[in-house]
Amino acid sequence: MKILIAPGAFKHSLSAVAAAEAIATGLRRSGLDAELLIFPIADGGNGTVDVFMVGGGQRVSVATVDPLGRPIYADYARIEGGRTAVIEMALASGLELLKPGEMNPLITTTYGTGLLMQAALNAGARRIIIGMGGSATVDGGAGCMQALDIHLLDSYGREVERGGGSVGTVHTVDTSGLDPRWREVEVIIASDVDNPVVGNQGAAAVFGPQKGADPHAVRVLETNLRQFFARVHEQTGVDVRQVPGGGAAGAFAAGLMAFLDGKIQSGIDLVLAYHHFADQLANADLVITGEGQMDEQTVHGKGPIGVARLAREHGIPTVAIVGGLNADDTLLHEAGIQAVLPIVTRPMPLREALRHAPELVERAAQRLGYLLALKAG
Repeated sequence: MKILIAPGAFKHSLSAVAAAEAIATGLRRSGLDAELLIFPIADGGNGTVDVFMVGGGQRVSVATVDPLGRPIYADYARIEGGRTAVIEMALASGLELLKPGEMNPLITTTYGTGLLMQAALNAGARRIIIGMGGSATVDGGAGCMQALDIHLLDSYGREVERGGGSVGTVHTVDTSGLDPRWREVEVIIASDVDNPVVGNQGAAAVFGPQKGADPHAVRVLETNLRQFFARVHEQTGVDVRQVPGGGAAGAFAAGLMAFLDGKIQSGIDLVLAYHHFADQLANADLVITGEGQMDEQTVHGKGPIGVARLAREHGIPTVAIVGGLNADDTLLHEAGIQAVLPIVTRPMPLREALRHAPELVERAAQRLGYLLALKAG
């Protein structure tokens, strides 16, 4: 039996790499006679840098700033001999860098991610993959563009303040300071959402509350994004307000499209292609995926579903090991996941489940191994 182990991260407890290793350990403990191949996954969110570095690459630490402008260091990955850089915007501009009381998309900024991108450009990258997951911002990527020396000026000719609460005051967009090398760089937006910039399904309405916006702040952010991207359209000729996916990461994706000609691609598809996952499916018998919480969002392009769909194209069944299950089993089955095994075996507080996640994942994989041994026998 040949089994491909391809889980994502279990948020706040296990990286995708650690989750894959725990599943492999549990299967071996069951005594199952099988060849196990590990393919940790990510879809542009948590763990994207780590997953692209499985098998090689260089981790680079950069002095940057967090969503509130405080100095931090954040890593990005150089792969393919340095030609490609992989950036997780959440490592510089993400929610996990903030305490609950600090979440405020009116003042949070993507400036730190822009510093990471400029560092990657200066190091020779000519292809930059930017993961959109985990953003703390709804600034339309304005902060990032300011870090790249695009000047966003108010009606008095002053640089506007950073944050989603200020982008509506942009009167002039001055791209003359942008490094000309960006014209030669392929910018890939790794995302799994199709929300536009504005409207009922736009960045402010859908993602603003997740980042700390109350109803009043959501209205302000919506108005500001409309005004900002109207100015961008007027002065650059590029209109990204209704482009599917432009609303990702608080419309950061739209900013990358408008100023750097960024192109959206499925994050999980990028990862699977990079690691030649389809080639390994040719002789596989089973795929095991997983994540911390499998819910309705999983079905809409998240990593485990991307794995399951590709496996189904090759006639290979997929089983998921998950921390929690909050999705309709029929929907998951129709999406390509034959069975889901939650790791929690008794009622327990979330804190305890997170603390014991490695052991719980191993035990769930061990039970799966026993079942597979019955089938093999």
